[in-house]
Formats: sequence, structure tokens, C-alpha cells
Amino acid sequence: MPRQITAFSNPLVKSVRLLREKRHRREQKRFLAEGLRILTEAMDAGRIPETIFFAAESAAHPLVRRLVAAVEGRGGEAVETTRDILHKLSGKDNPQTVLGVYAEFALPLAALDRASAPIWLVAQSLRDPGNLGTILRTGDAVGAGGLILIDECVDPFSVEAVRASMGALFTQTIATAAWPDFIAWLRSGPGQLVGMSLDTDHDYQGPRYAAPTFLLVGNEAQGLPPAYAAECDLLVKMPMLGRADSLNAAVAMAVMAYEVLNQRRHA
Repeated sequence: MPRQITAFSNPLVKSVRLLREKRHRREQKRFLAEGLRILTEAMDAGRIPETIFFAAESAAHPLVRRLVAAVEGRGGEAVETTRDILHKLSGKDNPQTVLGVYAEFALPLAALDRASAPIWLVAQSLRDPGNLGTILRTGDAVGAGGLILIDECVDPFSVEAVRASMGALFTQTIATAAWPDFIAWLRSGPGQLVGMSLDTDHDYQGPRYAAPTFLLVGNEAQGLPPAYAAECDLLVKMPMLGRADSLNAAVAMAVMAYEVLNQRRHA
């Protein structure tokens, strides 16, 4: 049975509130996700929160009851609480009525099965959680194997990135690695590394991409470092017919991912 918490001083509330900060997420290896839609999609993908908080007025909702049953069935804890406490936990003025605490699930490269999908997304030194969330949504849309984060990227388990992913965080495999480790792993098996760069004459629709294709986008402001670009099997760019000299990193990744997907579909 769910227990009730209505006090801000409750130790569980204090502990979960700290998960809004990266340092505490890393220490606890836990993160927050909020919203009935996102938690339901996570459950459908096999991700069950360890703890679920829900507002009293939502307790009768069939999806909330289903989530509570799933959490308690896995030995987790369900907590009925107030909107004020949900606000404290999420940091939003108008919080969702459901919030979950999940164990982080980023994998090492060695745990990835590159043969499981023809498209993989790779981001280097990405800084914006909105871009990361959008790239995760793109990966879900094109059936990518997952997202590999290179070097120091924005935390995929931050509240902002989880929100921006709209549930795609839970459908995508996520791995993190330093660049030398990634290159060593990539070259140990099949895989074409395709970088997006302004310093090339190759139009993105010109080449035929080989599976598995690893699509690489660099930092939003700096792009790919020259040494990283030199390691790519192919560099491509999109035509820019206006004043802008480049696309947003997440947009560029989406354009490339759909080009590779369409080549697979029309093959």
C-alpha cells in the first residue's frame, strides 16, 4: 500500500530533491523523471521506477494505479503526496502529478551490440540538454541502436534532458566513452563513422552509407575537433542556401539519420 508523505522535512523528500543536482545523481546513481506519459512509456519499455510519487488527486487514474502496482511488484515504494512536495521535488511551478526515481542505466561500450541496429548516433561534447533530448527522440524515431556520448557531454539524466527526450531516454541505449576508447572499440568490428562537418565538399545525399552507420555530431559551438574529423571514414555536410552557415546540432543529426534510414528503406 502507498504511504503518505506531506512533510517537507521527510528524509526521502530531502534525498530525492537532491537528484536535481548532477553531483548527487552521480553519488546515488539515480535520476528523476516526471509526468504520467513519460513514466508510462518508460514502463512499457521495461523501465520501472524504484520510487514513485503521485498527487492524491491522481490516485484513481488507471495508469497511476498501473504504475503503483508495477513499482510495488518490483519491491519499490509508492508515495502519495501533495502538489507542494511535487513542486519541491521537480522544481517546476506547475509540477506533473506523477514523478519517478530511476536507477541510471548508461552502459560501457563493451556492452553494446553494434549488430542490433543499422544506425547509431554519436555526440561529442554536446552541451545543451534540449539538443540531447531531441537527439534521443530522433534515435527512437529512426530505430537507432542508441546514443553514444563522447567526452564531457551534458548529463542525459538531468531533469532538463529527461524532459526534452519526452520518454525516448527509456527506449534508447545510452553509452558514454572518451574518444580514444570509442575509436578503439569502433575499429574492433564493422561500422562506418560518418561525421558532420563544414570542412568537406561531400553532400550528405551523395554517399551510400554502410551498416552499421555511426553518425557523429560535434559540439554545438565548435563542431568536431580536427583530429576527430580525421578519424572519420567520411565527412558530409548539408547545403546551406541562406545566411546561416550551419544547422543546429540536433537538427543536423535528424537530417542525417533520416537520410540513412531512407537509403535503407529504398534499398
